[in-house]
Amino acid sequence: MTIKAYLFSALLVCSLAFRAQEENGLVKWLTFKEAQEKNKLQPRPFIIDFYTGWCGWCKHMMRTTYSNAALADYINANFYPVKFDAETKDTIEYNGKIYKPLSPQPRTAHELTLKFLGDRLSYPSTVFVTNNYEYNLLSQGYLDEKALEPLLIFFTENVWQTSIFDEFSVNFKRTFTDTAFPKIRVPVLKPEELEAAEKKKPKKVLVLVNAPFSNTGKVMSNAVLLDTAIAGYIQKNFYLVELDATRSDTLKIKGEKYFPALVNNFPIHTLAFKFSNNRFSFPALCILDEQLNFIDVLNFYQPASRLKPILYYIHGDIYKKKSFSDFMQEWNAPPKKKTK
Repeated sequence: MTIKAYLFSALLVCSLAFRAQEENGLVKWLTFKEAQEKNKLQPRPFIIDFYTGWCGWCKHMMRTTYSNAALADYINANFYPVKFDAETKDTIEYNGKIYKPLSPQPRTAHELTLKFLGDRLSYPSTVFVTNNYEYNLLSQGYLDEKALEPLLIFFTENVWQTSIFDEFSVNFKRTFTDTAFPKIRVPVLKPEELEAAEKKKPKKVLVLVNAPFSNTGKVMSNAVLLDTAIAGYIQKNFYLVELDATRSDTLKIKGEKYFPALVNNFPIHTLAFKFSNNRFSFPALCILDEQLNFIDVLNFYQPASRLKPILYYIHGDIYKKKSFSDFMQEWNAPPKKKTK
């Protein structure tokens, strides 16, 4: 091959690679069939990009957001990404049902598109689906990296099980971008300081089991537990402790030694198991009594609205005499009108 022919061939390969990236970004897109087959072997949430051939913002999102290398790597590692032509004429099987094109005419939404978007036919649209197909979330319009990031965390770190997205998104921004929000700083103790604090003034304890890689743990620490709706109550009635479950030292609590141990080849401090009664997650909020005995553990992210009644239920020892469901019925009951 001549040098001229070689250079032409190399330029053609580069041009095709650039064109492919413009069309697909750096995300390794799958078909619905491929994603569902992979999900049977290793469950993951789905991210579905609904686009059309005539949608300029769809193409722009591929060239920008989905061409962000770090974001694409995160999606490829934690999701099954599906790129779906919202007006395709193909027949698609999804979650055991068959979906067909509704018309041979161009610019007609597919039956599967209507299932997810309803009558809100706007492109691009991004749909997130849990690996069991039971919960999905729709976000419409162009998403840049900052807008997409909390949506990804919402699914990969199981926030959807305990919170609505709008509430989580506010606290995510408060943690990583909009840090100048009204807050109450609650003193945070180290685990080794607990026993001395209890001798001085007995209180119940909230232990946030965390890890440096837990995004939702950071949100709990830097936004939720500082929320003015609950922070003052925590400061008055609880000791707040943060335990980094990846710490590498030995701790002695109530005469027992706790230390790092390998769990699935990952070092986890055994105190995390003790405080959570072997039910810890990242994050986990463990609730202990004044003698540092286990009461309960709240797994995954918890919003302030969910925490507030739980704190009242625990602090007032109501948990010793009434079920939480009965307590919540009273908590949510409308106030009684005063009689004259």
